[in-house]
Amino acid sequence: MEPEILNSSNEAISFGGQSAFSQLEHNIVAGYLIVACVISLSSNLVVLIMFVKFKELRNATNAIIINLAFTDVGVAGIGYPMSAASDLHGSWKFGYTGCQVYAALNIFFGMASIGLLTVVAIDRYISICRPHIGQKMTAHSYTLLIMAAWLNAVFWCVMPIVGWAGYAPDPTGATCTINWRNNDASFISYTMAVIFVNFIIPLSVMFYCYYNVSVTMKRYKASNCLDRINIDWSDQIDVTKMSIVMIVMFLVAWSPYSIVCLWASFSDPRKIPAPMAIIAPLFAKSSTFYNPCIYVIANRKFRRAIMGMLRCQTRRHVTINNQVPMTISQLPLNQ
Repeated sequence: MEPEILNSSNEAISFGGQSAFSQLEHNIVAGYLIVACVISLSSNLVVLIMFVKFKELRNATNAIIINLAFTDVGVAGIGYPMSAASDLHGSWKFGYTGCQVYAALNIFFGMASIGLLTVVAIDRYISICRPHIGQKMTAHSYTLLIMAAWLNAVFWCVMPIVGWAGYAPDPTGATCTINWRNNDASFISYTMAVIFVNFIIPLSVMFYCYYNVSVTMKRYKASNCLDRINIDWSDQIDVTKMSIVMIVMFLVAWSPYSIVCLWASFSDPRKIPAPMAIIAPLFAKSSTFYNPCIYVIANRKFRRAIMGMLRCQTRRHVTINNQVPMTISQLPLNQ
């Protein structure tokens, strides 16, 4: 017999119980999730194959992008299928244990994405604004930054399992997340901590980094010294532009979910509109299929690589790098 969880009104939340949505609505969501799963997996796998095939792409900065692609594959390969199957079933069909695993993995990959995007911003800042520090950065330095992002994600996904807040089915009944219907002190403290540590602080760091990157780039351009500094400037602009677009889209994706959590913390969670309850987590997961598009659209090296793959060209016939000096973050990872 599956356990039940009580919300703040002592109302039992069962696993596999009645949903707040009609089966037609569940089927529509399931269709969206299936399409998103196919697009996300195929596009992110193409990105990973590009890194395997083209050695020129395997540098310190792009190592962060590789890890971001893995977070997208994780959500698309695990989260989408389980949620789609439950929607087709009309309610959560994987029981209590499946709910804990599903919700924890989604929080894990989501928090990892935030941390890795912060590392991207720090890399852009160091490479462009503090090149003297960038020259001291090694592959080991980038590995530590990437590991910190993953370990932070592990902490926040494990906490609800060990008793700080908790995981439970949401009002759709077909997916699991933080049990925001139980807005007790544990949930409120966890939500506030997550929003502060994994939303406000990262966004502040990103804003600081990209503001200074923008100022530095304008100063270099105004002084007409771009040709005299040891930077592949066109590549730096491409990577910075790609990073900013990714962060803006990430903010768009996660803002609705943050609003739902804040609403549940400081108001009656039962008054949250049902459409918002289902749209917010879908928005949060949407980055899994638009990130690969951003890589290709905003970065000419990625465009050259993807065109080479589509034309079935070998590495010898695809020119990815410009023949100019590179900063540490652009050098191959084995250096």
